Amino acid sequence: MRIPGRPAVLLASAAVLAALCGCTVQPTDADGKRGLPVQVPGGRSAGPARPAPAATPTRPAVTPAAPAPRVLWSRGDTGPRVRELQARLRQVGWLPVGPTGSYGELTERAVRGFQGKRGLPRTGATDAVTWQRLVAMTRPPGTWELYPMGGQPAAAPDPRCLTGRVLCIDKTSRTLRWMVDGRTLSTMAVRFGAQYTPTREGVFRVYWKSRHHVSTLYDSPMPYAMFFSGGQAVHYSYDFAARGYAGGSHGCVNVRDETAIARLFAQVRVGDKVVVSW
Repeated sequence: MRIPGRPAVLLASAAVLAALCGCTVQPTDADGKRGLPVQVPGGRSAGPARPAPAATPTRPAVTPAAPAPRVLWSRGDTGPRVRELQARLRQVGWLPVGPTGSYGELTERAVRGFQGKRGLPRTGATDAVTWQRLVAMTRPPGTWELYPMGGQPAAAPDPRCLTGRVLCIDKTSRTLRWMVDGRTLSTMAVRFGAQYTPTREGVFRVYWKSRHHVSTLYDSPMPYAMFFSGGQAVHYSYDFAARGYAGGSHGCVNVRDETAIARLFAQVRVGDKVVVSW
């Protein structure tokens, strides 16, 4: 037996339930065709689902290149720090000649070789990284490592040199000052006698000058000789010019700069004072 009005009641109940729990709708497209059901919360109708926007591709992070190390010295530079660089390069066998204080071709070549051996860029310029590596491998150079061929600064003159015409010779700084009335006219590097033939100290006078002198005792040339104590004289030395402080004299005061001593020889007179001191 059918109950009248029951389908209507069931439809009404279904409508209420859909309103409470949300409903499923089937939207139509532009041609009037139904699409897939879309669940809309709260009973609202919605159109077809839109595709998610494509993700924007991200570029990989780029690490900035490290800045090049700061250049400390390069070809053409001069000064005491260049001299120290050269002395340290000599300690590790990269520089064959004594420090000069001038960054030239030989120094550039030595730095380039040192850099290549340690895997550093072979620039030939001394940058902070190259210097730190070299310092770690060497010791601070002493005075005569820095000045093996001369060029060192002169010490303050002995007080006995401050009056008259004086060859003021200092054994500590290994220098000779030519002074007139307390004023220094020229300065040059000098070398002295060896352990068993030391150069005498004191105040003397130039008693003889001999331009082309040859030693009768050692049969060695002593050009521009200015004798001041027995057989000891100030004179030019070929050995000093060639080997620097690696050698020594038989008591004389050697000069390695021939141009400088030739000029000095022309100015010094017999009777001028000679002061030799520590």
